Parts: sequence; C-alpha cells; structure tokens
Amino acid sequence: MATAEEHKNNGIGKDVAIYVCLLALAGLQFVIAYQHIDASQMFSRMLAVAFVEAVLAAMFFMHLWSEKRGFLLFVAIFSIFVLLTLQYGWTDSFRMVSGAPFSK
Repeated sequence: MATAEEHKNNGIGKDVAIYVCLLALAGLQFVIAYQHIDASQMFSRMLAVAFVEAVLAAMFFMHLWSEKRGFLLFVAIFSIFVLLTLQYGWTDSFRMVSGAPFSK
C-alpha cells in the first residue's frame, strides 16, 4: 500500500490520463451508437467498450492496480458471481405477462 508521501510524488498525472481515456471511450460509444450496423453488432461493440471502461475505472480509481494479485482475482470472481446471480430472476419475470407456467 502506498504511503502519503509516495502518493504526493506520483501527482495526478496518471489519474488524468485514465480520465482522458475514459472520456475517449465514452466518445467511442457515442460514435458506435450512430453507426448504421445491426443490433447484435452494436450490442457486442458497446459491451466490449463498456467492459474496458469498467476495468479501467475499477483498476485505477478504486486503486486495485496496487493490490495483491490474489485480492484482485477475488474481486473479479466475486463481481462475476454477483452479476450472474442478479440474472437468476429474469427467467421468472415472464409470470407477470403469462401467469405461472403449466398451471392450466
């Protein structure tokens, strides 16, 4: 973990560079949105850019880049687990439209 002195010596140059990269990626998403491509292509491109943005934000603004590799792996696996378990309820969402399946 970096001390306060080391953080002062580093300055904000790295943070500004990452912020500019995130702004450029957001601009790239804007360009992708106005391209005349299929919905599946647009979805895959937007998802890829959003994934890169999320990794950059987590690694640098949450200071995960300076943590141990084991902790970084734990955060990645836990995040994927949470995202996958959030999707568990989608299969049950059709009950609002058509009622309970096989109830008749």
